[in-house]
Amino acid sequence: MPKYLVTASYTAEGAKGLLKDGGSKRRQAIEGALKAVGGKVESFYFALGKDDVYAIGGAVTQTTVLLTPEELDQATQKKPNYVPPGQ
Repeated sequence: MPKYLVTASYTAEGAKGLLKDGGSKRRQAIEGALKAVGGKVESFYFALGKDDVYAIGGAVTQTTVLLTPEELDQATQKKPNYVPPGQ
């Protein structure tokens, strides 16, 4: 299962809700949201600084990128400028 680091910053309105409900309720809400899509929260921390929350979790998700025929035409014409390590 892949792991994701999620960072979040509260708006002024969100911070008011956090002060009203507390940090434990916020963690429970995040845990419930991830559980609903087959994931789990491994760790959850509040921070003081640019970001307010750091959470590490895993989730089983499926993402399908859809391309129009024209987008596929454009993508196949791109040539990446990549040199593998050691070459």
